[in-house]
Amino acid sequence: MDSERLVELLEQVRNKRVDVAQALARLRHLPFEDLGFAKIDHHRALRQGFPEVILGQGKDVREIAAIVRAMRRRKSSILLTRVDAQKMAHLRRLRTGLTFHGLARAASWSAKPIKIVGKGAVLVVCAGTSDIPVAEEAAVTATIMGNRVERLFDVGVAGIHRLLENRSRLDAASVLIVVAGMEGALPSVVGGLVGKPVIAVPTSIGYGASFHGLAALLGMLNSCAAGVTVVNIDNGFGAGFAASLINRV
Repeated sequence: MDSERLVELLEQVRNKRVDVAQALARLRHLPFEDLGFAKIDHHRALRQGFPEVILGQGKDVREIAAIVRAMRRRKSSILLTRVDAQKMAHLRRLRTGLTFHGLARAASWSAKPIKIVGKGAVLVVCAGTSDIPVAEEAAVTATIMGNRVERLFDVGVAGIHRLLENRSRLDAASVLIVVAGMEGALPSVVGGLVGKPVIAVPTSIGYGASFHGLAALLGMLNSCAAGVTVVNIDNGFGAGFAASLINRV
């Protein structure tokens, strides 16, 4: 339940369209609902502005489906991350009503059309095409959280002219998410070009000495460009969430 639905329920009680017992029945699962194997935090949208997000990695498909159904009963927006193609196929067969975002390895559901609450555009910048799944996770997250999202892919430092050709798009964004693997240099370049918040996302893409993204992570943490902040390796969701919070201010 989000603040808008809570206000609506209280108005219905005040106007006597819903009695106190009915209101209590709707609120009985706040702040959480215990499914035995999971405790769903229905209060999170009231605290943070967005419901609890389901991490699909490591979860059984039927457990995921049970969580999804419980959240849909409460009309909570749903974002499910890190679901592979096999799990997506199972969830389709279970008819969970989810919309699947294949490149992002994510799925979503919304009880109503997504309302744009962001003040400007979030631009997701991606170094190479191998980084796109992480970039798409960030883009889908920011979109579902109510932001206008734009994408600028395959503009890594190996061909810096591709990035500079899109300088106007960098300048127009309110918040930038910059996704890169290998040595992770792209966020430093972007951070030196714009006066906007830059959220850097290292990916695990790279050859042996990249250490599954550790080299990119350390490179971004040591960026000489001011205003660059860094999330964990492959954490497109974290970047999309942070960008959304920044874009609301």
